[in-house]
Formats: sequence, structure tokens, C-alpha cells
Amino acid sequence: MRSCLARVACLALALVAGAAAAKAGDLEDFNALVEQAQSHNRVAIGYLRTGNLDLALLEIERLRDAWSAFEQRFAGKRPDVFDGVMQYGTMFTGVHARLVAVDLMIQMGNPDGVRQSLEAIRGDLYDLRKAAGIKVLADCVRDGNAAMDALIVYDERALDWTKSETRDGIASKASIYGSVLERCDGMAGEAVRKAPEFRRLIDGAKSSLALIPKTIATRDGDLLHRVLIELRSFDNLLAFRFG
Repeated sequence: MRSCLARVACLALALVAGAAAAKAGDLEDFNALVEQAQSHNRVAIGYLRTGNLDLALLEIERLRDAWSAFEQRFAGKRPDVFDGVMQYGTMFTGVHARLVAVDLMIQMGNPDGVRQSLEAIRGDLYDLRKAAGIKVLADCVRDGNAAMDALIVYDERALDWTKSETRDGIASKASIYGSVLERCDGMAGEAVRKAPEFRRLIDGAKSSLALIPKTIATRDGDLLHRVLIELRSFDNLLAFRFG
């Protein structure tokens, strides 16, 4: 009898473990298929930013194919982590509308409009994962982009260094950006964290940030300009490759 009960208990535990693994697998598959689509999205955005429309259009077609595969897998079956998350359904309709807008902008010869629609897709996915409490490297990189946007406003040759709010503002915004970079570095998977490209971008940005205190101490607007341009370059490349 005890042996029978033990077998039943083991079977129950196995079923629970199997169900948990399946749920985890669903989310892993979800993230992997989203990443496949987003890899084409961010490359297209990068090409549009540099004015290479032909290559951007190729990536947009690959984005459509990858997104179609993602929809077939998950539009009607959400991973459990998204239960009760209203953004799940609206994300699909929203991205569909963005892709329609991309077509219209292409026909109108408006590459800036195409880029804005693609960036909005990135935002839709960011909002969905945030609502579900899911953290991925791409969203951390997006947070870094926002932090860099707040820092780059100080790329102004006519800064009034005599004002403490100017000096404190630069220091504060640089510190925030540095904290986000540290978070991204910490949450990246081992393979990504050790990849030479990722290390070059993260470590390069950290090295540039280390010069910010000197720009403040010397009130050197030219040096600040060069540092901020370097940081923006690293920031754009992080978005292009990992965002």
C-alpha cells in the first residue's frame, strides 16, 4: 500500500513538474520568437537611421515573416504569465496596425514615418513585458536609450557652467545612464555578456562615462561634447544589436 501511495505521489510530482516546465517552455518560446522578429526590426531601424532604405526594406520583409510565425504560435494561446494582462490582445492588433502604417509610409516615400512605426512596435512589446513583469535585455537597452536621451540634452556648447543645476544635472543623468548599463550588463546571458561586441559597447560606454566628472570639474564643454557623441554612438549600436 505504501509503495502504491509513493508511486502515486511521485506521479503527481512528475505531472506538476512537467506542467511547470511546459509553462516555462511557452515563455521561452515566446521570447525567442519575439527576438527573431525584433532582430529584423532593430536592423531595419538602424538602416533607416543611416538612410539605407533598400536594406531596410529587406529587413522589414523578414520582420513580417518572423512576426507571422510568432502570431501563428501565440496569437490564440498566451503563456500563463500573460493571464489577465490586457495588453496581450491589444499588442497583436497594435503591431498589425503599425505594419499597415509601414506600408503606407513606404508608398508615400516617408522613411522617417517608417522608422517611427517600427520603433512603436518596439514600444508595444516593451509595454507588454513590463505589464507582465518580464525582464529581457532588449527592454533594458531601451531604458538605456531613454536615459541617454536625457543626458544628450547637455550637448550644448553654450552651457552655463556657473549654475549648480547644470553641473548637478549632468552628473545625475550620467549616473542614471551608468546604472542602467550596469543592469543590462548584469542581466545579459552568459554568452552575450562574454561576446566581444557586447563587451566593446558596454565597456566603451562605461569608459566614456568615467570622463564625465572631469568635464564637470574643468567645465570643459568641448570635452563634454566629445564624450556625449561617443556615448550616443555606443547607445545607438547597443540598440541596433541588442535592443
